[in-house]
Amino acid sequence: MPQYTREQKWKLYEKLPQELKDSYGAEETGEAIYNACVENGVEEKLPQIVDFTGQVLLGLLPPEEFQDTLEKNLGLDRETAKKITHGINRFIFFPVKEVLNQLYGTEAVSMEKTEPISPAEIEEEPAVEEKPTKRKGPDTYREPLE
Repeated sequence: MPQYTREQKWKLYEKLPQELKDSYGAEETGEAIYNACVENGVEEKLPQIVDFTGQVLLGLLPPEEFQDTLEKNLGLDRETAKKITHGINRFIFFPVKEVLNQLYGTEAVSMEKTEPISPAEIEEEPAVEEKPTKRKGPDTYREPLE
């Protein structure tokens, strides 16, 4: 993964839409990353996870590659990387999803990597037509007329 200088990142930051700039420097963003790291016991990896999150917001790392990047570059197991990715997607990437879609030139970017489902895994339920039933007797919910 290429390393970017502070100046290169600053130039990219200046070109970002305001919504991404706000998210990039927001206290809530830092808290969300910190919480995701603490909840998954990887506090020592916090600076790298912050960097990768920033790369997504700057347009350098597509959101759908975030989990794989955590696994490969930080040596995290799949489940831990998935939990961290889920937390960061939920609190950081999802609120700016539309702007990220525009930045990456995609429509409806899936923020989480999904594995394909085989047709055998999909169970079709038979269509059951429900017929309305008529109640017998007085309607107990109707108020009496005066």
